[in-house]
Amino acid sequence: MNLYPINAGNFKLDGGAMFGVVPKSLWTRTNPADSNNMIDIAARCLLIEDSDRLILIDTGMGNKQSEKFYGYYHLWGDDTIDKSLAKYGFHRDDITDVFMTHLHFDHCGGSIQYNKDRTLLEPAFKNAVFWSNDKHWQWATQPNRREVASFLKENILPMEACGHLKFTSLPKKDLLKNSALGFDIFFANGHTEKQMIPMIRYQDKTICFMADLLPTVGHLPIPFVMGYDTRPLLSLDEKEKFLNLAADNNYYLFLEHDAHHELITVQHTEKGVRLKEIHTSKDIFNL
Repeated sequence: MNLYPINAGNFKLDGGAMFGVVPKSLWTRTNPADSNNMIDIAARCLLIEDSDRLILIDTGMGNKQSEKFYGYYHLWGDDTIDKSLAKYGFHRDDITDVFMTHLHFDHCGGSIQYNKDRTLLEPAFKNAVFWSNDKHWQWATQPNRREVASFLKENILPMEACGHLKFTSLPKKDLLKNSALGFDIFFANGHTEKQMIPMIRYQDKTICFMADLLPTVGHLPIPFVMGYDTRPLLSLDEKEKFLNLAADNNYYLFLEHDAHHELITVQHTEKGVRLKEIHTSKDIFNL
């Protein structure tokens, strides 16, 4: 098995929204804001090369929305999925599976694209199966008023229409062992219904793709949860449980949204679970 970081692009989000009720004087220590209160955010995906499968976890925002839409998110840098794949010798047509942690636009928008004359929506990975779960799919296709602006129909419905959509099994509790894609999945419901956190056994390590359960290093303290979370009190419990597991087992946490830190390990301290070490994909994945 080989792992590769795939940067689908960088953007900015309001720091207050990213940290909820936490005062700015605290969260700016780890996530500095610009004059508009915006902080740097990445859309860092993960590619798994395992035997004859090439699995891409999440796909970023994509490029099919309007200029006005992207104007809200202050895109920066020149990273794209295609550039990142090409860096490691791959093309989007090589992808066999696209696993979506959840269907918010910044995690799945790159899964669907317009055709050349922008008249039809089509899969951006024409040879891939798209993976979600039935509980989250129902949640996303019948969105609540809180999340309706994050679940965009043009990102979601074409996956089903093209016939490439599959659902993972759901666990009895919160952990699905050895899913159809070969990795364990931790299910979390605080951010959105049935968000999936892949836990990949790589050599002698466990690499956890943290999605929105832990967006950045700055979100390590348990009360530091996003204003975007639909059930913030549940987020507190889920994050605490997962971070304790990570500290106990020395999991490597792959940060999707931290623009400046790729992987971290954590440890128990008197203040709770806190940062142990910062790592790069180059070192951990032997790139």
